[in-house]
Amino acid sequence: MAIVVTGATGQLGRLTVEALLRRGIPAADIIATGRDITRIKDLADRGITVRRADFADTDGLAEAFAGADRLLLISASVPVGDRVANHRRVIDAAASAGVSLVAYTSTTHADTATTVIGATHGETEEYLLDRGIPSVLLRNSWYLENYTSQLPQILQNGAVVGAAGEGRISAASRADYAEAAAVVLTAEGHTGTVYELGGDESFTLTELATAISAVAGRQVTYADLPVTDFAQALAAAGLPAELAEVLADADRGMSHGEMYTDSGDLRRLIGRPPMTLAEALAAALHY
Repeated sequence: MAIVVTGATGQLGRLTVEALLRRGIPAADIIATGRDITRIKDLADRGITVRRADFADTDGLAEAFAGADRLLLISASVPVGDRVANHRRVIDAAASAGVSLVAYTSTTHADTATTVIGATHGETEEYLLDRGIPSVLLRNSWYLENYTSQLPQILQNGAVVGAAGEGRISAASRADYAEAAAVVLTAEGHTGTVYELGGDESFTLTELATAISAVAGRQVTYADLPVTDFAQALAAAGLPAELAEVLADADRGMSHGEMYTDSGDLRRLIGRPPMTLAEALAAALHY
């Protein structure tokens, strides 16, 4: 059974490849794809099939997916305006290759999400279902790493800055989401299922600031900004204007609970409690 992982040059994709290996999938049965395959040469050295796959290259996708049985479509990190078209090309190529299952990394409540990011996921889900390919929807909440990666700046400024109000966020680690993806790619009984995936312990950004204070031993507060002001702050910090607006809009969605789930799906899929915020902070700060 050949399994394709798109975006294997990225963090979630690489973690999924590692999770597949831990679950006993032979290296020769894994096809790791990405635009710059020099970044995954080490996977090829371990016996994994490595193929170039650019979501904008229809012919290249057909070659990359040849002989595949199952495929993980990790949502593209390209300009938002290009995402749906790129995802459709991947889905079409998977259908042409005769793939028997596509697992798609979507976002929580993609069918009702009001954010720009959520809309792209919702459109992709609809297209996947319209094509009639057996599928699994992995609706991932936010990554814990979205916050732990910001810890140096947060501690320097003494503040978490956002626009999420008191919305609860069910963030989980990339490794746990990758483990869930590996489970549905290697086990039977998941076809047609929609999983709302997130950590067991949700938190607000105020609670995030409190948790950082407790672990780091210094006072951190939460500064809640209007969405437009938050976008401006992100742009001023060096993010491209479009990305800044998309991330600020994501916080707006969080304020309405669009990144919250209490489904327990992630815990059930991986067979253990997901990493908690406290554990992620401690690991990031080496405590």
